[in-house]
Amino acid sequence: MDFEAFARLPDAEQDLVEGGLLLASDAYPGLDLDQQRRRFDELELPRRLGRAATGCLEWAEVLGEHVYGRLGFRGNEADYYDVKNSYLNDVLDRRLGIPITLAVVYIEIARRAGLRADGVNFPGHFLVRLVDDSGNEPVLVDPFHGGGTLHGERLEELWTKVAGGRPSQSLPALEPASVRQVMTRMLMNLRAIHASRGDYRALYLVLDRIVALVPDAAREIRDRGMLSIKLGAPQAARSDLNRYLRLSPNAGDVAEVRRVLDSVATEQPPN
Repeated sequence: MDFEAFARLPDAEQDLVEGGLLLASDAYPGLDLDQQRRRFDELELPRRLGRAATGCLEWAEVLGEHVYGRLGFRGNEADYYDVKNSYLNDVLDRRLGIPITLAVVYIEIARRAGLRADGVNFPGHFLVRLVDDSGNEPVLVDPFHGGGTLHGERLEELWTKVAGGRPSQSLPALEPASVRQVMTRMLMNLRAIHASRGDYRALYLVLDRIVALVPDAAREIRDRGMLSIKLGAPQAARSDLNRYLRLSPNAGDVAEVRRVLDSVATEQPPN
């Protein structure tokens, strides 16, 4: 399956590891996805270790010891913006990642242990939500900092930190993120990295992937159109910019986009 086919799947049929590996294959053409999937077999929690766990807090402790203790995964605090932190094959190789890729690993290990685990799109810091069948409150886990649990004051401290020290509103809803939402956030991280490096071809592909996942993502359609001009593809630029104007007719930059469109339309094709 290629990424476009993955993006067309209904949300309920999308698999988190599959999506993450497809993103990695953009950076590593020829990546053996089947072999990479099998690597998760080696990470599974031994059944004997989870026998004593009776609730989410105990499961979080067991999983934390396994994922960050035995397996040695950790957050890459020394080089947070290293692009390899965003590719699952590199995360498995180096045992290093950022919150969202470590969350993918954690969620898959938890799922194989029979637990329900979901990502949570917490602002500025991706989290994991563990749920059991006993009706207890879900437990939030920080996948970047050793799988520690977050509740009460610790959660408020994190919210204050990501809100710049002066939160102007209450904690956001801590609802589970869909696979599509997780993939889009992973791509947003890659977008920022490639843009900062001026790697326009890699950036174009990331924007293309976001639009595949979210076809009406107006800002990404606009940015892909602008990038097409830089890459010498005026026809693609016109298509995207016209589409942006249809999606966002009242946006504040409509006049500027129309000006760019006019300039592209008057360009003469090469002889």
